[in-house]
Amino acid sequence: MTQPLEATAGRRGWIISDGKTGNDVQARGVFDALRLDYEIKHVLPSGIWQALSPWGPVDPAERFGAPQSRFCPPWPDFAMSIGRLTTPYIRRLKQLAGLATYTIILQDPRVAAKTADLFWVPEHDMRRGPNVITTLTAPHSFTRERLRELRTYLPADIAALPKPRVAVLLGGPNGYFTYTKPVLSRLAAALRTLAAQGAGLMVTPSRRTPAEVMAFVCEATAGTPRLLWDGCGDNPYPAFLAHADAFIAPADSVNMTGEPCATGKPVYVFTPAGGSSKFARFHAALRCYGATRPLPDPFDRLESWSYVPLSSSDAIAAEIAQRWLKRRQMLGAPPPAHASEA
Repeated sequence: MTQPLEATAGRRGWIISDGKTGNDVQARGVFDALRLDYEIKHVLPSGIWQALSPWGPVDPAERFGAPQSRFCPPWPDFAMSIGRLTTPYIRRLKQLAGLATYTIILQDPRVAAKTADLFWVPEHDMRRGPNVITTLTAPHSFTRERLRELRTYLPADIAALPKPRVAVLLGGPNGYFTYTKPVLSRLAAALRTLAAQGAGLMVTPSRRTPAEVMAFVCEATAGTPRLLWDGCGDNPYPAFLAHADAFIAPADSVNMTGEPCATGKPVYVFTPAGGSSKFARFHAALRCYGATRPLPDPFDRLESWSYVPLSSSDAIAAEIAQRWLKRRQMLGAPPPAHASEA
């Protein structure tokens, strides 16, 4: 009997994205887990077409479906859109391709359920329905398989650090959180305590981390065993995820808190000033699951705990594959043995 993920391997997919790095990462994570042969189509409507998204039509200049368009047959087996501006494209594709393409929307652009075959939203979001699936964390590229591969190689600079090795993931201010001086002082005190206990620190900023926050952390950890990525060269973040014994993650980032939870290792959540009900629901769910704990103030010692890793990309891919295969069977199509089936 054909297993769902065996049936999707090698099939064609389109990712329709607004080009934001975080959105591309989420979509790629799911399609990588499905083992699709996919391409990413970035869209950036302007003028009235941007203003009408996600409810309006595709810009006629796209000539969607015409032979000269980049959106033309043969239609893919799977298509996924992410970002409000991409929703008209997945709606139009579903209208033209019908059951030939299984359509998925990541996140909730607040459109009708019939817009796509399946929606994914994080559990802390409010959308629910027969064609809605949820996971605690967002999808990302760190599937179980990728983490296994990353763990087969230990970079020399990480190997030189004392254990336990603690990855410190830095966020930044957004519409809900701010980094005040008292906030930074709390973080600095926790990092100094870890270093005093013999931990090796692996520090990496995000795209939102202000230079002054990075400078503060750099000064606070000076003279301690550490790796601190300054933004030059390859980002060591994947290696940090694979080889850290514990994490400190910023409450202001759903992705930077959720990705370490794919490892099954302890994740301390550092909370800047501010917050929102949506972030509060997300962090409460992770604490209830047993993946995270708040970073204590004052922080006195590193604790150890474990949990079943939250591999959201794998979970979402498995659900997509199962629903797609079930639909094929309901339509009377034989279960595909491989992707080259006509």
